[in-house]
Amino acid sequence: MTNTSSREVTPRRASAEDAPRLIRSLAAAFYDDPVFGWLMPDPETRRDRLARFFRLELLQLAFRHGDVWATDRLTGAALCMPPGAWHMPVSVAIGQGREFARMFGVRLPLASGLFARMERRHLRRPHFYFAYIGVVPEEQGLGIGTALMRPTLERCDRERLPAYLEASSERNAALYERLGFVAQEEFRFAGSPPLRAMIREPGS
Repeated sequence: MTNTSSREVTPRRASAEDAPRLIRSLAAAFYDDPVFGWLMPDPETRRDRLARFFRLELLQLAFRHGDVWATDRLTGAALCMPPGAWHMPVSVAIGQGREFARMFGVRLPLASGLFARMERRHLRRPHFYFAYIGVVPEEQGLGIGTALMRPTLERCDRERLPAYLEASSERNAALYERLGFVAQEEFRFAGSPPLRAMIREPGS
């Protein structure tokens, strides 16, 4: 699921010491995301729940197994996973069960079902995966999301591998189409907003 946004920006690789600021930025970026709004319907608690979610995504997954490209002021980031590292390790899923319950509360079964469907529909051939792309609301619409994606897309072209993502809004899907992504299918779970599976072939 993605949420994008650019003024002129040169992305840099973030590290775990950047996590606190990136967690706040990503929680703000995804506050109005349709899918997270469905999973976390209470606006009073959504930001804290999103912070818990992105703390897990950054510290347990992206920093350990992928790349996190960020703006210089850490107001946006793209979480990118290399071939073979796109799915959550079983040990993380089991070890973080209680934390997932805190994130999603009574909607945990819906979250689990949606993430399971995303995994079943996920591209199986080797690829780079954009897990999340987010920019704080006040900097969206400036091309920053595109800039944050560029290092990974250039690597895809060099290594002749596709890129894959799930777009959670029509606006983001339109942006990704301009970057060469092609929609493969649209899917939902138990009445969720649609997710659009999209692939960009190298050189697109």
